[in-house]
Amino acid sequence: MSRPNQSNNNNSRNGNGNGAVGQNNDVYNIVLLIVDIVVLLIKFWLSIAEEIIKVFTSRPQSDVSGQFVLITGAGHGMGKEMALQYAAIGAKVICWDVNEQTNAQTVKDIKQAGGTAYGYVCNVVKREDIIELAGRMRKEHGFISVVVNNAGIMPCHPLLEHTEQETRLMYDINVLAHFWIIQAFLPDMIERNEGSFVALSSCAGLFGLPNLVPYCGTKFAVRGYMAALAEELRQKNPQNNIKLTTIYPYMIDTGLCKNPRYRFPNLFKLIAPQAAAASIIEAQRQGLEEASIPRHYVTVEKLARLIPKKALRLINDFLDTGVDTDKI
Repeated sequence: MSRPNQSNNNNSRNGNGNGAVGQNNDVYNIVLLIVDIVVLLIKFWLSIAEEIIKVFTSRPQSDVSGQFVLITGAGHGMGKEMALQYAAIGAKVICWDVNEQTNAQTVKDIKQAGGTAYGYVCNVVKREDIIELAGRMRKEHGFISVVVNNAGIMPCHPLLEHTEQETRLMYDINVLAHFWIIQAFLPDMIERNEGSFVALSSCAGLFGLPNLVPYCGTKFAVRGYMAALAEELRQKNPQNNIKLTTIYPYMIDTGLCKNPRYRFPNLFKLIAPQAAAASIIEAQRQGLEEASIPRHYVTVEKLARLIPKKALRLINDFLDTGVDTDKI
């Protein structure tokens, strides 16, 4: 009879021993969790303090002189103005555009001003053309440091007046072309752990606007994929040094916005392309993740999300700012 009692006592001791180990592990895990929370809070508030300081100080700008900068839609408008300004600060500009004549003029203007530029015809709707041309860039120029996805179209009329062809073309140029270009140039940037992508979204990627329903969809898409790509690169490599900059311009005076409407012209006037291009280049060189033109529009959008929709619509109706149909 004594043996079973001894066995029971041994099991009891073993059970108590395992229980003690389990309790020790629980305490250890709780302590680790508390330490993690404390570290998180310290880093959280330090990050906020760092960003507040940056608001009141000028950010350093990277040097792009001697580097290759690729710009799509460089034959006219914002693309041309960015090409001219990048060349003026010493960058070697690669101009892509579907229009050979206007693109060649941009290259000519840069060279006449003493800059360096190369022009290539590219229809960004065609993925195979992009991949082939990117390979050519690699052979002829080596590493492309900055890629600016600028090409875009903006038909302005009510949703039911948009044709299928027009809508598909808008998404092909404004969104899908960005994917093909990034897929073509991102591997080299990952290998070197350097480089910059700039994507032209729009204030129509911050606020929904009448007569621009498909266009707003494309620009919200740009905002979304850039945010997702930034997280993907960060999680894949915590030391990631590839910069992604999403730009939200207000209405730029390039002719793309054909019938702007504003109740207060001095408050919402069209922005000169020279000023807009300078702001975009500054944002890229500073490594900003997001930048609107004017700068404060991103902050306004974030604050507007705190306001009830009904109240926000009252403000929108009062300001009466937007784009009228281009079919008048």
